[in-house]
Amino acid sequence: MRLTRLWLTDFRNYDSAVIELPAGLTVVVGDNGSGKTNMLEAVGYLATLESFRGVPGEALIRQGAQRAVVRGEASREGRELLIEAEIQARGRGRVAVNRQPLRRAADLVGALVVTVFSPDDLELVKGGPSGRRRYLDDLLVALHPRHDALRRDLERILRQRTALLRDAGGRLSPALAPTLDVWDTKLAAVGDALGAARADLVARLEPEMTAAYAGIAGPVARPVAVAYEAPWRATGLAVALASSRAEELRRGVCLVGPHRDELVLSISGMPARTHASQGEQRSMALALRLAGHRVVGEAAGEPPVLLLDDVFSELDDLRSQALLDHLPPGQALLTTTGAIPAAATPDLVVEVAAARLTCRPPVQLDPSHDAQQRRPA
Repeated sequence: MRLTRLWLTDFRNYDSAVIELPAGLTVVVGDNGSGKTNMLEAVGYLATLESFRGVPGEALIRQGAQRAVVRGEASREGRELLIEAEIQARGRGRVAVNRQPLRRAADLVGALVVTVFSPDDLELVKGGPSGRRRYLDDLLVALHPRHDALRRDLERILRQRTALLRDAGGRLSPALAPTLDVWDTKLAAVGDALGAARADLVARLEPEMTAAYAGIAGPVARPVAVAYEAPWRATGLAVALASSRAEELRRGVCLVGPHRDELVLSISGMPARTHASQGEQRSMALALRLAGHRVVGEAAGEPPVLLLDDVFSELDDLRSQALLDHLPPGQALLTTTGAIPAAATPDLVVEVAAARLTCRPPVQLDPSHDAQQRRPA
């Protein structure tokens, strides 16, 4: 899986740009605010129709423009794809694959898959459980598009059921009881399916994550673990909902189900959120991303495109070296404001200044390194 060419029109600070990308490592160099991350954000948008920075679509349109267009030529499983996404300042945007318009954004799922590493990944360890649930669900969607429908069904059912619980005002009338029973049945079916998928995914992630962490943290690494915590799965969601009905009516909220589950990260048997150092937490976040990347790559038969946004600014030299040593094969785009990491062997270096892209062959950073390991762009 790879992206061969990228076009940007009125995207973020780019009025117009085009670049051809090699199959290996591309290093994007530039000052803060020059547009490095914007370039990676555009690649991520082609895969998910969302910004990995979590901003709305209108924020992606260049100031003064009415729309932005991102186009990319990609290759997956021997199939050539042209993905085109138009973002409108007002109204609904348009998406097409090989010139065929898509009726729903969900139809794009799986066309291009990316793994994003960013400084914000620390929140996977330090932040609340919602970010970790999204991490799991994003991986599930990357593994199979059917999980996107499952996730959207859960969100819809929870909205409807929560509204019903609030309307009940703490007391379930005979008129409302059958309706709540229907929504309980729907939630149980979707919740059991999503919970099982998450549990299976975590079982596949756990050995990959612990191995990646040991490689990044080095010989002094303390043992880490990851587990899926969903107490309702012991009895099934239907039984758990029946047991919690009185309390849910009293509080007017859905108290049990996949939306309350947790991905538990631990170090030396203690919660990583409170007992890991900053360096350990950052290494664990990187290990989670690497683990997910490898699981998706194994399932797809080819690795997703790696997007590494300024992650080395947050790592010491040892962890930077370890991360580069443990990057899986495949296409990767890496941004940096400083010098290119000494351990990197880029196929292409892109200099960004004032939203202008200049490509140049990579510079040999280590004279003792075999020059044949670097290919000119």
